[in-house]
Amino acid sequence: MRDLLPSHRPLLILAPMQDITDLAFWRVLARYGGPDVFYTEYFRVHRDSHPEKYILRSIDENPTGRPVIAQMIGQDPDALRRTALELQKRNIAGIDLNFGCPAPIVCRKDAGGGLLRHPEKIDAILREVRAAVHLCFTVKTRIGFDAPHEFPALLDLYRCHPIDALTVHGRTVREMYRPVVHYDAIERAARLMPCPVFANGDVRCVESARRVIALTGASGLMIGRGAIRNPWLFDQIREAWSGEVQTRPTLLDLRDYIERLHEATQNPSIREAGQVGKMKKYLGYIAPGIGTDDAFWKEVRPAFTLRDLFAVCDRHLSAADPFPPAAAPLLA
Repeated sequence: MRDLLPSHRPLLILAPMQDITDLAFWRVLARYGGPDVFYTEYFRVHRDSHPEKYILRSIDENPTGRPVIAQMIGQDPDALRRTALELQKRNIAGIDLNFGCPAPIVCRKDAGGGLLRHPEKIDAILREVRAAVHLCFTVKTRIGFDAPHEFPALLDLYRCHPIDALTVHGRTVREMYRPVVHYDAIERAARLMPCPVFANGDVRCVESARRVIALTGASGLMIGRGAIRNPWLFDQIREAWSGEVQTRPTLLDLRDYIERLHEATQNPSIREAGQVGKMKKYLGYIAPGIGTDDAFWKEVRPAFTLRDLFAVCDRHLSAADPFPPAAAPLLA
């Protein structure tokens, strides 16, 4: 993973978000510069599982020319090892283990963030999967299940295994996506881990990117919600670190981006209601903060047809006014 680190700026990574950062989204994001590294949506791994074909397409049809890390989620060491071996037959740069997903349905199965309650299971998984991975082997974690004071012990556990990079989302599982991010925990990881550490949590503009790197000393930034709202963000960060004039998108540019998302995701076999639902998943991250008192988002939410949805876009995104950066954490 160290081979991927730029010499003059943080490594920029697209955070995997299930049913959001799929192949269609990768195609769109690549048009705007995109990250240095893409992580797949997580492969659900259990005793009888096989890698999901639609996620494999992201690897096999990767349109970006950038490295791809395949992420797995599960709690069966043997199944994770088997799947890691299978995924390494594909064109990937590495394997990542998800110890951070806070979704209740995942945690109830002692997978994702739920594993943080069982460090002995994490230890067994890391040992088994590390032995099977000959590419980069990375881990994404939260700082605990219930409270931040759990993190030092977790960090000691991660330090016992030769992982190639650790991404730290600076919240506990119980905190979900609430505003406070414990950047001191990420700083601790960056200081103590023998591998690169990537910071994850509320990087939504150039200013917040600078602040997070200054606070944590991380080697990279993993960005999810901020990049969905603002696909120019990765290039804006690159420009800022290089001293170049930053890209300044307008509301009209945003309208074009939303159109591209629709074109990339539309599927004639899916009913219109499903296509509207897919677009609302993206707009839940894009629309808040645009218009007086969140007017754009309030009008988009009740739209039932694509015609109605794009009529709202036309009302709010028809000017050459600057596209406002997210002024607060994106909680949609």
